[in-house]
Amino acid sequence: MGDLAKDINSKFENNRVKAMLNIIYTANWITSCQNEFFKDYAISPQQYNILRILKGANQALNVQTIKDRMLERSPNATRLMDKLCAKNYIQRFPSDYDRRVVNITITQDGLDLLNSIPVDFNKSLLKNLNEAEAETLSNLLDKMR
Repeated sequence: MGDLAKDINSKFENNRVKAMLNIIYTANWITSCQNEFFKDYAISPQQYNILRILKGANQALNVQTIKDRMLERSPNATRLMDKLCAKNYIQRFPSDYDRRVVNITITQDGLDLLNSIPVDFNKSLLKNLNEAEAETLSNLLDKMR
């Protein structure tokens, strides 16, 4: 089991400071694990998130709606979509009503990629928590926000 104080060789002035640093440290650890996992699929976790959003919507979405639904708000979402478009995982087309709006759909190649990724790829990240602990953690994070 991890111990933040040992991992970063530090002491904390109180438990709130320790909790905040632990959240940041853990978020970076999760990001690192996910970046490594998605290398095999030649996409980033953020690109996976965009594909997941489009698949779940089951309809075309405009860029702003996708940005609003992303887990990690990214100012470079358009660049991420450019890369997905270049790989033929998404398709862009102009709105019929507003030429400033671009709509995005997931392609069959994008669906095939999503279907090749195990749905439980994050399971190992949570292996040390039972269901009750995971619920408590989730509730505490919700309360914090």
